[in-house]
Amino acid sequence: MKKNVYLKDFDYYIDEYMYNCRSRKLRPKTMMSYEQTLRLFERWCLEEEKIAEPGQVVESTIRHYICSLQERGKYTFYSLENNKITYNPSRRRDYSESVSTTTINNYIRNLKAFYTWYSDATASRNPTEKIRQLRNKRKAREYLDDAEVEKLLKIFDKSYYSEHRDYMIIMLLLDTGMRIGECLKITVQDLDIEERMIFLPAENTKGGTSRYVFFSMKTCKNLQRWLQYKDRYCNSKFLFPKKDGFPIEVSSFESGFTKYLGRAGINKDYSPHALRNNFAKRCLMNGMDIYTLCRILGHSSVTITEQAYLDISDKDLCKRYQLYSPIENMK
Repeated sequence: MKKNVYLKDFDYYIDEYMYNCRSRKLRPKTMMSYEQTLRLFERWCLEEEKIAEPGQVVESTIRHYICSLQERGKYTFYSLENNKITYNPSRRRDYSESVSTTTINNYIRNLKAFYTWYSDATASRNPTEKIRQLRNKRKAREYLDDAEVEKLLKIFDKSYYSEHRDYMIIMLLLDTGMRIGECLKITVQDLDIEERMIFLPAENTKGGTSRYVFFSMKTCKNLQRWLQYKDRYCNSKFLFPKKDGFPIEVSSFESGFTKYLGRAGINKDYSPHALRNNFAKRCLMNGMDIYTLCRILGHSSVTITEQAYLDISDKDLCKRYQLYSPIENMK
């Protein structure tokens, strides 16, 4: 009986790589990023370089692809041509604008991860070995000042279920430094009111490691009021569910957050992640050491924390200096 012979082209190896990612329990969002990058690269290789197998790719192929990314506009190239009809990208305000350096670096990172696996799996040379990420001007982190935080928290009408819930989510993000995705998955069982702490299980965290976050007495009192309010209208194991008891999607909360900013008169393009940045910067300004902050934020190393939160202005430094002035602190 003749055995089936599988063509080991891009499609075959991308599927095998995605199985590898699943076996390592990578987050769905990370896996989606890898697959989208690889499918785009697959189509480009086939159309521009007539390359159908990943083993035919050499270093110059990768460099040509990077140049192509730099030259073409946003949403002008898809892994499937039909997607142009489905998504109608020409309607987007940023259609055909330059692809950002950050996006290109994400593509480079994903291709390097794939080819590191591929070279090990096939005992072949890694064409991305000498490829380095592009120099990228660091963008300042999103940050709300005291006045903006105050304005934001004042616009909520807590007689409405969704607004009371979202007010509490924002307050908790500001006080704990959680990611929004971690916050929306919290169950009532994860909450320890007595000790004022929340357990984040490994399956809900970005780094895949469980940790605790902590909240203040003021937030604790608000949480207790929220729990009483929630139980009157919704029976759910989640701490911040929709009224039907199911958890909120991150994208849904992000859309709502943008509307809240508009109502508060904050005309800045902030995402909920600005609240995490707020937490980190305020902790540093208040004297928290970098190691404690690293643990609370769930970073894998202090280096990541240092790189992520460097947006301390001269005004911030002046405030911090006043606490440590040698003359002022002499006895």
